[in-house]
Amino acid sequence: MHRQTFAFDVYGTLVDPLEMGRHLQMMVGDKAADLASIWREKQVEYAFRRGLMGRYEPFNVCTLQALEYALGITGLSLTTEQQQFLMAQYQQLATYSDVIPAIESLRAQGHYCVAFSNGPADKVRALLNNANVLELLDDVVSVDEIKRYKPDPAVYLHLLNRTASRAGDAWLISSNAWDVMGAKHAGLNAAWIQRDPAAVFDFWDISPDKTVNSLQNLAEEFSISNGLE
Repeated sequence: MHRQTFAFDVYGTLVDPLEMGRHLQMMVGDKAADLASIWREKQVEYAFRRGLMGRYEPFNVCTLQALEYALGITGLSLTTEQQQFLMAQYQQLATYSDVIPAIESLRAQGHYCVAFSNGPADKVRALLNNANVLELLDDVVSVDEIKRYKPDPAVYLHLLNRTASRAGDAWLISSNAWDVMGAKHAGLNAAWIQRDPAAVFDFWDISPDKTVNSLQNLAEEFSISNGLE
């Protein structure tokens, strides 16, 4: 058995941040989908900007500022209490249905599995604990530990150092194409989880090593390749 390290992105890969739309629906009605989409887009963009500018703040700061932007651009308003409620709900996101079976399968195959997130470790641990995933993982690795953001190459090298892994034995698992590209650029293996069949991978000269539509299919591919089926 060849033991490998699997580093799972969290938001969009293990849990669905667009689930926040359910809470927004109760607050802003039919504007919820637009607000949720803009919020998520700006959340990621603000992390990118801060990374490029060297003005690091924890991901929850990016999240709150992105919400404020999304409200401003849509002309909507929420009370301070409503915004605090939404921020708290980021610790209550549910996992996709394929997450637990896939991690259980990979662990059973003898692989080392960690969460690898732009979010601060304490908040990611709380989120994954609430979703009953934390106990299945070997560790949680956060960019907050080096005050940089994915897809900075330094972040992926930090992952290798924290897990005592070689690049050739490490896999970044993400539904975010930019995360996959960042890992590949840093020399790691990477799998793209194409949860949306309409999603298109960026047309760069960087491609994922594997593309699957679910984490469970990914686990099955490794099970087959290791002769366990």
